[in-house]
Amino acid sequence: MSIEVSRRSVLIGGSVVAGTALLGTPARASVPTSAGIPDLDVHVIVVDGMRPDELRSELTPTLTGLAAGGIHYPDASAITIAETLPNHTAMMTGVLPARSGVPANSVYDPSIDKKRDLDRPSDLQASTVLDRVRAELGLTTASVLSKRYLHGLFGDRASLVWDPQPLVPGTEHAPDNFTIDALIRIVGGNSPRLSFTNLGDVDRVGHLDLSGPSIRIARTAALQNTDNQVRRFVDFLHDTGRWNRSILIVLADHSMDWSEPARLIGLDRPLNADPLLAGKIRIAQNGGADLIYFVGPDGERAEAVSRIQQIVDGVDGVESSHLPTEFDLGTNAGDVVAFCAQGWRFSDPTPLSNPIPGNHGHFVTLPIPFFLSGGHPALDGGRKIDTQARTIDVAPTVAALLGLGAPAGGWDGVARTTGVTLNV
Repeated sequence: MSIEVSRRSVLIGGSVVAGTALLGTPARASVPTSAGIPDLDVHVIVVDGMRPDELRSELTPTLTGLAAGGIHYPDASAITIAETLPNHTAMMTGVLPARSGVPANSVYDPSIDKKRDLDRPSDLQASTVLDRVRAELGLTTASVLSKRYLHGLFGDRASLVWDPQPLVPGTEHAPDNFTIDALIRIVGGNSPRLSFTNLGDVDRVGHLDLSGPSIRIARTAALQNTDNQVRRFVDFLHDTGRWNRSILIVLADHSMDWSEPARLIGLDRPLNADPLLAGKIRIAQNGGADLIYFVGPDGERAEAVSRIQQIVDGVDGVESSHLPTEFDLGTNAGDVVAFCAQGWRFSDPTPLSNPIPGNHGHFVTLPIPFFLSGGHPALDGGRKIDTQARTIDVAPTVAALLGLGAPAGGWDGVARTTGVTLNV
């Protein structure tokens, strides 16, 4: 039986450290939209950066088998911008960036006149199912996030929070074997009803794989290892009798694209060469997307935005430019967002700013794998669903499975429960 959690716990390595510094004020339980599925554990597993064409039996047999035996959405997509922080945020909030405050990995912060990662708990301005399931339903939740900035953004919203260890220098993430070790410890010792896990190896290795445009040697090895780590967790669920009470939601936050060394785009120089824009431009570079901010007088903004788009659209390698309102990105996203074409990358403010071959954020990196699987009898697997699922659909799906109501303002995503018998 699950009980209301009155304190948060931070898991560091193999230890659990609980303290009043992490105490939250439990909210009064809301009336759920349905009773939810009894005796159900929901495990959300994100294979960071995985492409849908990498879901095949000779490369990722465990993941491919889970998808085939589950409910598979082969036309699934990330939300724009196809970056880690906004899509993990979408998964747990079920709302678009204009409501969550997280449109990209990096934004320009006018308070410090610099770009920075959105890696602070205060950056996330919407409720999540991690905190709402805990506070409103009285159920234990857990976050097992391998990346430093993900851990920072989600803070102590879950009942149980793993502090990723050890962090690899340069990538600032914990390898997948340590992450799955932590997930197994947490589930084995605490039986959370909802867990949220990020596996970062496929993404981090993919960014650095110099063979990415061709045979993807390092990427392939990372995928095979991550598949083995997921198998370890599935085996653990079987061995401990938890499989028949589990539904796994497995997906990626974005996919990956690779560029040749010379196929890079710089927007800082052409924009600052324009007399109206010179000295009044700030850029937050996000791999396959650039967020462009005009910091001059408001009276010049309309003309400046038009000039920015005119210049950007004429730069080789740029696919398109847009106003952030087209994607509900919110005010944090600046005045114009530019996307590179397939096989290119942005590098601002200098050609040395982004030397890595693997990037995402642009439109070609929106397609992702997405499926539900598990042993709970409520799930009727072996299905492919043509409807496009998105990362933003995870939170309403979790809510439907556990019997949690919609947040204030409702969901922007949709519960993907075709093939699942809900108790209503």
